[in-house]
Amino acid sequence: MNSSVILDVLVLLAYFGVIIGIGLSQRSKSDSVEGFTLGDRQIAWWAVLASILAAEISAATFLGAPESGFIKRNWTYAQFAIGTILARIIVSFLFIPLFYRQGVISLYEFLETRFGSVTRKFASITFLVTRVLAMGTRLYVSAIILVLAWEMFFGMPSDPHARGWIKFWLFAGAVVLVTGLTAFYTAIGGIRAVIWTDFIQVGVLVAALAFSIFFLLAKIPGGWATAQQYINEPQFFDFARPPEPGFWPWIKNVLTSEYTIWAAVIGSTFVTMATHGIDQDTVQRMLTAKNRKESAKATILSGLIDLPVVSAFILVGILLYTYYQVHPNPNLPRTDAGEIVGREVFPYFILDVMPMGMRGLVTAGILATAMGSLSTALNALATSYSRDFALPRLERKGVLVDEWQRVRVLRQSTVYAALFIVAVGVGTAYYIALNPTTPIIPLVLGILGFTFGSLLGVFLLGIFTKRRGNDFGNVIAMVLAVVIVIFLSSGDVQKLVGIDTPFVIAFPWRITLGTFVTFFVGLCFTTDPERVAIRERVDATNA
Repeated sequence: MNSSVILDVLVLLAYFGVIIGIGLSQRSKSDSVEGFTLGDRQIAWWAVLASILAAEISAATFLGAPESGFIKRNWTYAQFAIGTILARIIVSFLFIPLFYRQGVISLYEFLETRFGSVTRKFASITFLVTRVLAMGTRLYVSAIILVLAWEMFFGMPSDPHARGWIKFWLFAGAVVLVTGLTAFYTAIGGIRAVIWTDFIQVGVLVAALAFSIFFLLAKIPGGWATAQQYINEPQFFDFARPPEPGFWPWIKNVLTSEYTIWAAVIGSTFVTMATHGIDQDTVQRMLTAKNRKESAKATILSGLIDLPVVSAFILVGILLYTYYQVHPNPNLPRTDAGEIVGREVFPYFILDVMPMGMRGLVTAGILATAMGSLSTALNALATSYSRDFALPRLERKGVLVDEWQRVRVLRQSTVYAALFIVAVGVGTAYYIALNPTTPIIPLVLGILGFTFGSLLGVFLLGIFTKRRGNDFGNVIAMVLAVVIVIFLSSGDVQKLVGIDTPFVIAFPWRITLGTFVTFFVGLCFTTDPERVAIRERVDATNA
């Protein structure tokens, strides 16, 4: 190992050392359920803001947004930020006050008050399964740069089969390493460890992003003026105008296109309402703020910051395309068919062109995004599983559960969640090894789209109505929503039932569709009068 690689490794070790040290330092403040899950609701709003950003800017964004910029060479993906801002305003005035007023730790406790225990448990299971699947796929992304580093410094066999298996085992090892380290400090330090490590990780991320942009501009002859020559239309807003006239062709084009202004304003709004309004992963960070006003401030500001951050990541992709047009490189990562693998271009550039030390910093930035989103997912999964299943089961058995035992269950649940996420991450690595051209963003966001619409729909039913919906009807509504979304998202499934020309909606519309199906089917069922009375008593107590 040469001296330049040693310096990069030392930078990475220093990063891991700081992160783990901060996580361990929070142990003494995480010995109660409130402390472990919500930081005793004493976290400063600016720290909550940083933590929300860390959750959003996953490794999928760090590599997926540059991939979009490299392939599309425009900012149409950034349109999604419009909907995210609108949704955060709705979340700040609709969901956050409700959760603070109800005093919930697991969001799904509200559903039991409103509908019953079956709805709560079914919603919680939906969250647990979906979040494990989504998080596992994101972990694969963070391992890309580590695998490329191995390939560049140690080489790979020429046989495609052997090369594929080596990559798979490298991905699997990286997933286990990153998850193990993150689970270690998360299980010990709880949500405080998550938030304060997120704060450091966001700083590393921003530094890595800023350096990447300025370094690329310096390496391109003519800088930004040269890059402008390669930008495609539309640069920002795609109105999804179809090639043929008519209302139906326009509607079809809108619903089947991924990055359009309509998906940004409507689809992205519902996506963000789901990920920031009823997802334990993100909302749990919001509930650590001292009060609902500070929580709302952090939530809305995170949306305003999200647009320039995502735009900067896309800019990196555009600059990468420009750089390799000016400096062609036949060694860029390619599939066996010779196609450039867009998601691997940025990691390759980091390892091949960036100076020593800075390679370590930018690699740390990629790992920071992975660990930031993973740590919160682990804490949220542990909270939901413990509050909605493990602790109630122990209490029903008459087991004396004191505060220390409750926290022990939370820590054990964190480890269990990590094991499930590792399993999904390894499975994703295997899938990608067989399908190397699969885009990152649709893969990660698409998983959430299958089920989170049903979660959002049942929450909206509980918030906007007082006497509609019940346990039986909600389960039917949520299952039906998932089935319909899967059916309209897969051409292969539609062909199985005899549809020769499938109509496949784009991934930004899945949550919107699932929300409407769940809400309107749920309206067909009446709430039990006793449950209405319970809800009214709880509202009166918390008023």
